[in-house]
Amino acid sequence: MTNTSFLDKIASVLIENYSDNLSNTIVVLPNKRAKIFLIEALKNQVTTNILSPEIISIEDFVQNIAGIRTIEPIELLFEFYEVYLSITDKANQQTFELFANWAKTLLQDFNEIDRYLLEPSHVLSYLKDIEDIKKWGIEVENKTTLLEKYIDFWKLLPNYYQSLYAHLLNKGIGYQGLIYREAVNNLNHFSNSVQDKQFVFAGFNALNAAEEKIIQHLIASDQAKIYWDVDQTFLNDPYHDAGLFVRRFKESWKHYKQHPFEWIVNDFSQTKNIQVIGTPKTIGQAKIAGSIIEKIINENPEGKLDKVAVVLGEENLLVPLLYSLPSSVGALNITMGYSSKNNPAQILIAKLFKMHTNAFSRNAKSYVLYYKDVLDVLTHPLVEPYAKTSALVHTINQNNYTFITHHKLMELNANPSELFLLLFQKWENGSIPVLETISKLLQTIKNNLSNDNEEEKITKSFVFAIFKVINKLINYYSKHEHIDKIETLYAIYKQVIDLAEVSFEGEPLNGLQIMGVLESRVLDFDTVIVTSMNEGKFPAGKSQNSFIPYDVKRELGLPTFKEKDAIYTYHFYHLLQRAKNIYLIYNTESEGLDAGEKSRFITQLEVERQKNHTLIHEIYNAVLPETAYQPMVIPKSESVMVRLKEIAEKGFSPSALTSYIRNPIQFYFQKILRISEVEEVEENIALNTLGTIIHETLKVLYEPFISKFISESDILNCFKQIDAEVLKQFKLVYKEGEIKKGRNLLAFEVAKRNVSNFLKVELESIKSGDAIKIIALEQTFGRTLNHPNLPFPILIKGNVDRIEERSGIIRIIDYKTGKVEKASVTLKSWKGLTEDIKSDKIIQVLAYAFMYEKEAKGKPIEAGIISFKNLKAGFLPFNFKEEKDTNSIINEEILSNYIEQMVLLLSEILDENIPFKEKII
Repeated sequence: MTNTSFLDKIASVLIENYSDNLSNTIVVLPNKRAKIFLIEALKNQVTTNILSPEIISIEDFVQNIAGIRTIEPIELLFEFYEVYLSITDKANQQTFELFANWAKTLLQDFNEIDRYLLEPSHVLSYLKDIEDIKKWGIEVENKTTLLEKYIDFWKLLPNYYQSLYAHLLNKGIGYQGLIYREAVNNLNHFSNSVQDKQFVFAGFNALNAAEEKIIQHLIASDQAKIYWDVDQTFLNDPYHDAGLFVRRFKESWKHYKQHPFEWIVNDFSQTKNIQVIGTPKTIGQAKIAGSIIEKIINENPEGKLDKVAVVLGEENLLVPLLYSLPSSVGALNITMGYSSKNNPAQILIAKLFKMHTNAFSRNAKSYVLYYKDVLDVLTHPLVEPYAKTSALVHTINQNNYTFITHHKLMELNANPSELFLLLFQKWENGSIPVLETISKLLQTIKNNLSNDNEEEKITKSFVFAIFKVINKLINYYSKHEHIDKIETLYAIYKQVIDLAEVSFEGEPLNGLQIMGVLESRVLDFDTVIVTSMNEGKFPAGKSQNSFIPYDVKRELGLPTFKEKDAIYTYHFYHLLQRAKNIYLIYNTESEGLDAGEKSRFITQLEVERQKNHTLIHEIYNAVLPETAYQPMVIPKSESVMVRLKEIAEKGFSPSALTSYIRNPIQFYFQKILRISEVEEVEENIALNTLGTIIHETLKVLYEPFISKFISESDILNCFKQIDAEVLKQFKLVYKEGEIKKGRNLLAFEVAKRNVSNFLKVELESIKSGDAIKIIALEQTFGRTLNHPNLPFPILIKGNVDRIEERSGIIRIIDYKTGKVEKASVTLKSWKGLTEDIKSDKIIQVLAYAFMYEKEAKGKPIEAGIISFKNLKAGFLPFNFKEEKDTNSIINEEILSNYIEQMVLLLSEILDENIPFKEKII
């Protein structure tokens, strides 16, 4: 098999046939990237210094002929809008957003019409006639205003085209199609002005009508030659899409009636090792590509990787691939840019747009900001270290600010930094001031970043990419001032931002080559790894983004999805043409976001397998570990034991003991390491907050009756205070949180109803003759537990919601806002009490009984729960059920058994040989 690449052959032709006139030779290639590789190929074939030929891409070449500057899609859209406003009655003019929806598609159609040199008035009136035919059946009197406008739109198309064409030509700017049409119009003048030049066209496949005309004209006037890169396998097969265009040119071009067709090669049928690998998901593909490269390096440690290419069928695979490459790769050349969608500066600007547009639409006058939007901006990595707002973030979280007016935000941050002021400057004076604010903001961020830190240098390049985009938008907006809505600005920003890629630095001729499909044109590699070989990715699949129907396109000779597929087919087979080792990786998942069937190209390779091709098909699946998760085990170190002794002295609360039973690791994090939950804004009242509010309300209502017997009039008096007291507690506990609407208003009403229902039950008890005396409310009690099996005395300490004396019996009550059934406080056997979290309520209420026993002075004690979601059941006392006997009075025997169980639990907690072991639920 020959190892000569296509560009090597072109270099040989240039040296052999054009060596005495190289400086007057212009080589035209499909893209700019191939230029470096052609210069390298020339360098390798000459021994003396020579003047290089001019090497240019086809687009630049056509632009030179036309003498017109190309403009970006957004600038074109702005120019078209100017034209649209100038030729449309004021009454019928659309906003820029509505206009942009159809204008983008129409501009694509104008582009195609011009590139294929069609008569625009013919094509556009054809579209109008089609729409007329569709509406034939509708009587004149039934034609609505909407329908009339719809038909008028099609009538206006020729006018739109001609006005835009003239407008752009007058400014010396244009879209690609206009430039191509003007180049063809200017062709005779151009070829007369370059009589001394020679043109070499190399490596083309699909040409539009304008390109065909230009190339054929120069060949006919003996000023140019064209060299194709086509394999006989594709050219001689009338059905093979890889040769579709070249077959057409070979048959239809006049030049080939008398001259030979250059070049037809026979490289594809040579020996090739093709490995087709299927694996689930995108990351799997990146990992496999990385392991293939590692294998190549291991097999030939001294070898270079510059003849190895990774072609990404999908660009979002780039970052996962970079993480999957082995460290031994060394030199690397990436021809694709890093997408701006993940650019940290872009993410910050997107968050700013969201925050300000929401505030503006919510209430333009008071400018109300949503706390999540504010915190998203303040905690962004480009803002947080420099804005000096940690106190503000803490205030917002602590006080449950959900919606904050702009004025209040400025009040809360009394000494704002320059960065803070730029972030929160109101966006109310139009688009240009907004863009200038963002521009200043990006400059401030840039000044905060250091050049000494490698990471910060990279961040600077990201910030600079967005800065350029913002300045470009300022430039556009200063020329087109009538487009001035913030929403429109954001829509335009999102479109422009896709172009703001950050380029990777690399040595183009050295090391592993990573590229997209289009960048691989004209280049040849020995080893090719292609990812995302799925339908809809490679090939890209159908996309009908045009007003021109398929059958009209066929009739007029415009490209359809058939031609677009043929372009992909050529790129794919060209990658394989001279390669020896080929790896084709696809996603085996046929459903889901990044999924699709296996590419038809793989099936085609299998069905039309060449004699010298070795084709292996493998499926790789991730190796799943036998255990999905290994529970954490933390041994008790000396410092842990010191901390446990400290807790024992200060007091073990019943909730600490139950948290150990629930999960020893949870106990370790909360009590030993003292890791508390992150403070966050509670947008909707959490259940524990609601519980606190109800507890505190009952405490305030009952406080005047401590050490007194409660009368009916006392309870009736409490009813009057419910609304005011619940509101007061809400303000104290929930601070600035919103309680006048939504779920929080419901929670507020639930709290009032719970307190009211509790008081009703209490009233009924008093009416039925119960004498209730309040002893304590929300009071902390403690009692030291001494036991020979414990290493040292332990204080059991906790907060009791309510202790009362009712008809001679001491009743210890724990309020629960959740639902508790009688079974939760019923015990049948002491065995295993501390092993099951279902016994947590029993452990808790008995702990209260143990703590209060001495204070009771021999009076009988009951301990239990009042559940607000089960108030009908009333007080649910702990009861020990032995066969048919039930006992709810906590006597010495019950307490003694309980202490034995607690000692077992505490011994385990304090045993340094028993580690904290995570419970997997």
